[in-house]
Amino acid sequence: MPMYQVKPMSGGDIKIDLPTCMYKLPNIHAQNSGCGEHAHQNGEVDPAIRALEARQDEIMRRLYELKAAVDGLAKTVTTPDADLDATTIPQGGATSVFSGTANLDSLLGKDPGALRDIVINAHPARPPLSLLVLHSLLCQRYRVLSTVHVHSSIPAVPPPLLTCLGPRDAHSYTRQRFQLGFTLIWKDVPKTQMKFSVQSMCPIEGEGNIARFLYRLLAPEPRDPAAATLADSWVDTALFQMAEGGSKERAAVLRALNGTLGRSPWLAGAELSLADIVCACCVLQSGSAASAPPNVQKWLKSCENLGHFSRAHALLQ
Repeated sequence: MPMYQVKPMSGGDIKIDLPTCMYKLPNIHAQNSGCGEHAHQNGEVDPAIRALEARQDEIMRRLYELKAAVDGLAKTVTTPDADLDATTIPQGGATSVFSGTANLDSLLGKDPGALRDIVINAHPARPPLSLLVLHSLLCQRYRVLSTVHVHSSIPAVPPPLLTCLGPRDAHSYTRQRFQLGFTLIWKDVPKTQMKFSVQSMCPIEGEGNIARFLYRLLAPEPRDPAAATLADSWVDTALFQMAEGGSKERAAVLRALNGTLGRSPWLAGAELSLADIVCACCVLQSGSAASAPPNVQKWLKSCENLGHFSRAHALLQ
């Protein structure tokens, strides 16, 4: 039995509305709802919406213009991962040593409106001298637009490496004037790499393989398989024994060169070939030119007299 009993002061049918939010604010959108509905009924468009649509149209127009500009650049620029444009190059003035002709369309493919650009990545500690010689020969054969870049993986390079392809060409900004692009990028790579078509071919690695590719642009392949094998053999000997071998291997290569050059003025035929270019550059880069046998020194002098080895000599000084 309860101690106190109190009668209820109100009935039990009272409903109390509990709050559903902490703060209540007036609906600002409802203030202009009458004007908006009136404008919609009259077929008019809200000025704010009209301004938003105009802004969107302008943004879309600029995006289409930007896309068209990028598509145009994609057809002319195929130079990957380069950060600093250092220099560009004109044609060379050395003596011609090749009599054959090579068709760029048949070798590199026909791409109207786009400059066929050969991109080479090389480490500045190991400059590919033979590619510089081949570049000079290419400049004599074709209208070549050549450019030197420095990748962000290399903090700095000596000034001669920035000008290893010669002075800047006055027409370097009009790429349609040139037949071939030659882009050299100083980059931290384990081996020298070359990219021609990023979409349709894998990179070519190794100075010797790149030199073979570039040499095909200068002269047709030899019809004699023995002569082609002899030239390839000298290229491999120079790169694997003279450039990367020890003192005994270098001495053996110099003796072999001296014996061959005692019977012929050039290594693989009656004129300068890829074998002479690569072997001469490896001899010069190894520092063995001063102590080379007489026939080798005479051969190096003949190569130097052609004029295409001047830029390679400049990097060795």
